[in-house]
Amino acid sequence: MRVVIGLAVVGLLAAGMAAAETPAPKQRQASTFEIHEASGPIHVDGSLDEEAWKTATAIPLAYEWNPGDNLPPPTKTDVLLTFDRQNLYVGFRAYDAKPSAISAHLTDRDIPFSDDTVGFMIDTFNDQRRAFQFRVNPLGVQMDATNSDVDGSEDWSWNAIWASEGRITADGYVVEIAIPFTQLRFPRGSGVQTWGFMASRDWPREDRHRLRTMPTDRGASCLICQFDKLTGFRDLRPGRNLELDPTITAHQTAERADFPDGPLKTGDAKVDPGLSMRWGVTPNVTVSAAVNPDFSQVEADAAQLAENQQFALFFPEKRPFFLEGADFFSTPINAVFTRTVANPDLGIKVTGKEEKNAFGAVITRDRINNLIFPSYDGSGLDSIDQNVNAVVARYRRDVGKTSSIGVLFTGRSADGYSNAVSGIDGLFRFSQADSVTFQYLRSATEYPAAIAARNGQPSGNFSDDAVSVRWNHGARDWQWAIRYSDLGPLFRSDAGFVTRVDTKQPSGYIQRTFWGKPGQWYTKLQFFAGADWTTDSAGKIKENGQDYQVTYQGTRQTFLQLTYSPNREYFRGVYYDDPRWNFYVEGRPSPSFYGYLQVRGGKTIDFSNERQGDVLVAEPGMELNLGRRLSAAFDHTYQRLNVAGGRLFTANLTQTTIVYHFNIRTLARAIVQLSDVTRDPSLYRFSIDRKSKDLFTQLLFSYKINPQTVFYFGYSDSSFGDDRVDLKRADRTLFLKIGYAWLL
Repeated sequence: MRVVIGLAVVGLLAAGMAAAETPAPKQRQASTFEIHEASGPIHVDGSLDEEAWKTATAIPLAYEWNPGDNLPPPTKTDVLLTFDRQNLYVGFRAYDAKPSAISAHLTDRDIPFSDDTVGFMIDTFNDQRRAFQFRVNPLGVQMDATNSDVDGSEDWSWNAIWASEGRITADGYVVEIAIPFTQLRFPRGSGVQTWGFMASRDWPREDRHRLRTMPTDRGASCLICQFDKLTGFRDLRPGRNLELDPTITAHQTAERADFPDGPLKTGDAKVDPGLSMRWGVTPNVTVSAAVNPDFSQVEADAAQLAENQQFALFFPEKRPFFLEGADFFSTPINAVFTRTVANPDLGIKVTGKEEKNAFGAVITRDRINNLIFPSYDGSGLDSIDQNVNAVVARYRRDVGKTSSIGVLFTGRSADGYSNAVSGIDGLFRFSQADSVTFQYLRSATEYPAAIAARNGQPSGNFSDDAVSVRWNHGARDWQWAIRYSDLGPLFRSDAGFVTRVDTKQPSGYIQRTFWGKPGQWYTKLQFFAGADWTTDSAGKIKENGQDYQVTYQGTRQTFLQLTYSPNREYFRGVYYDDPRWNFYVEGRPSPSFYGYLQVRGGKTIDFSNERQGDVLVAEPGMELNLGRRLSAAFDHTYQRLNVAGGRLFTANLTQTTIVYHFNIRTLARAIVQLSDVTRDPSLYRFSIDRKSKDLFTQLLFSYKINPQTVFYFGYSDSSFGDDRVDLKRADRTLFLKIGYAWLL
């Protein structure tokens, strides 16, 4: 009854606020700037002293959108643009009255979010849906991403090959950027093109001042739709636009097959050549292929505790082949998750856009079949040593100014196994603040008889449906959403990451935002209330949850959040009242230090033993910059679970990362991950070790000219411990990778 009242209150408040809310200001007319071809050659060296920059188009960076609401900026920035047959050039003069306060560090790409940065976003199709983003810190360190207003994503895993240089000066800093047209997609044709454009600057001092070339409407649910226009590009032809990326990887591993008593035996060295290819067939269509690709990850996944987890853990995709155009395959239901492709020997991908029609397909042949078996109560995992063929196909049609509708198909097949998922999805934005997203999918699945029996799955072919609908309102002061999802008990999305099915869930939230004025004790205050109701498909199980939350943002980049969640949960025939609380705080008191702390606790379910317990989790962390070259990060998780009879377990997980940058291209890095779990076996319903330890270490030397031209040399090892033995090394590996981007 409480959650019914909560959902009713959310709905009534949302309706009332929609009626009472101050009408949004009339959408401003976008400014148009004409860009001219460079009057001479440009050498990217961070100086902006060539003659071509004197005739470049200047765009004023005239607005602070956060924390100020489209106020005059606290510091001056010049933005200059020009182009030639090969590149788009963007130059910044970022003035600063106190250059010694500039925050700038040598880091790997896509890392220096806390630094001073300048950058820009371009909507090359001018369709107000998708944009490329490029940012640079004062030392020239690159950051790039793709942004999508269709799903609200900002994907920093995308990497392009481009040039940048930065230089700190007596009155601020200068950044010079060249983006090859081969790295972009844009409409084909010989006429004049118009692109959406926005330049920006982050100026972190006591507050992080965020500046833009355009005023930003806080009451709009889209950003790209607010861009200014850049016109004057003529006869753009990116040339052959062929990129070949040969790689050689080598590794040698020593393993202790009979752990812990067996010897550590060194295996033969293995050398694997590979080749990836990226071909811009036209400026708006790209074909990628990989033969025996190197899909290894040099960077270790962030450590996660698996103790008392109900569902499979999620690890993000980092492999370049899958990152190209990855946002295009994103839908409300996570039906495409490319890390299901573990060890492929072949991959082909096509992505493109022609006028209002966007399309893409990925075909892979994998050497292992990884499966997730979802249910209402939890998810199981299994791997089959067999070749599996997989295909993902996607089509999306632009509708109106900012809406779209699309279809999706995924298929996986192997000996005795098949899974096919198909459906339709869409986004309809009917005002600056309001939008509706929906998706319908149907799956058809068949597992090998032995796998089905081992994992409690149906025999033969079976099918089911999944539905998701959401109405989102994102105005300046009031935000709310209403959502309904329905995933049938036999729905399977083996090419995606769907870990829970057999659920029907209406949910909603409402949030009030108060914006601080300059000099106030807060920059933003938010009050949030949400509720959800979950049943199984038969309507027999009834869970509910509520969330009440207060969020504060203030000076010194301080963020504080307090949440209370009175939940009623169900697990294997029993209902549990599980109220929980969560406290989170983070801050950056200086450019050299960032710290955070999250503490959460309350009632929870002991999933292993099917009973209620009291949980406490503390997660402190910090990042420290010791000068421009040396950085360290520390993250720790402490978790304890008490049940009737005593302490079930205490878990500690620590990750420490130390990085030294010799220059912008060369670094040495050390990672240490240590997990230590202590249990009381007498409180478990099954046999289990009293203690378990896992230690992972990795040392890496990296030389990187661009994302594909790389040299890596490193060492890693793993050690394990249990009741029989303290930490003992189980394996060690030496590895080498050489990659080269050959641009034709």
